[in-house]
Amino acid sequence: QVQLVESGGGLVQAGDSLRLSCAASGRTFSLSSVAWFRQAPGKEREFVANMNPSSTTTHYTDSVKGRFTISRDNARNTAYLQMNNLKPEDTAVYYCAARLQGVPTTPGAYTYWGQGTQVTVSS
Repeated sequence: QVQLVESGGGLVQAGDSLRLSCAASGRTFSLSSVAWFRQAPGKEREFVANMNPSSTTTHYTDSVKGRFTISRDNARNTAYLQMNNLKPEDTAVYYCAARLQGVPTTPGAYTYWGQGTQVTVSS
């Protein structure tokens, strides 16, 4: 069992940066792949980035490549999403998710979810 709590969202201007955190509780976080998804109003939840337990494999959706970086600190049971050069189209609720085995990019493949944190980017 893994419980996830996101933090770090907020209102920023285009070009600014934010770092989201995902604090996990439970004994299996270090064995779990972690992912970030986002959902804008009226849109489906979409994949942003993921990382395997050992941090050796990452995937990003094309629209954030070169701007966002996913990372994790298994000793602290925490995952991060560093977001640079934010754009208005990045505005969404950002969710952290985790699962054992594999690094899928579909929301339905993830077992554990946080409650989400709002990111709003003004132009």
